[in-house]
Amino acid sequence: MRTNESSTHEGFTPEERAAMKEHAQELKTAKRRSSHADKAAEAQRDVLAKIAEMQDSDRIMAERIHAVITASAPVLAPKLWYGMPAYALDGKVVCFFQSAEKFKARYATLGFSDQAKLDEGTMWSAGFALTEVTAEVEVQVAALVKRAVS
Repeated sequence: MRTNESSTHEGFTPEERAAMKEHAQELKTAKRRSSHADKAAEAQRDVLAKIAEMQDSDRIMAERIHAVITASAPVLAPKLWYGMPAYALDGKVVCFFQSAEKFKARYATLGFSDQAKLDEGTMWSAGFALTEVTAEVEVQVAALVKRAVS
């Protein structure tokens, strides 16, 4: 909302507004599901469907990240979070994959919320840029995810 002619604030980007709308829809959909098992199975399908919609490089990275996270930390439950594949512990998002295309960014991101136990001193990384998921990256992601839930 502009207060005067010299204001430069433009509010949320169209991509951010779309992500917020997706999140509202995700919450409505989750409420309608019946049992816990149904919710988990549907959430898994939603994540895989969202990954399948991504463009080639993002989709390939998201598929690998999904496989690594679900294998390394089976306690994490896949779910959509603001239209992104995310992985939660007790309903709270621990980590997520943000495609480059979704926010017109230069690179995809593997992000960790404040629920992740990555604390190291007084400063630590909570997001990692991804341009390719190699075997070395898979090992690093597995170690981070295991540490995040330990």
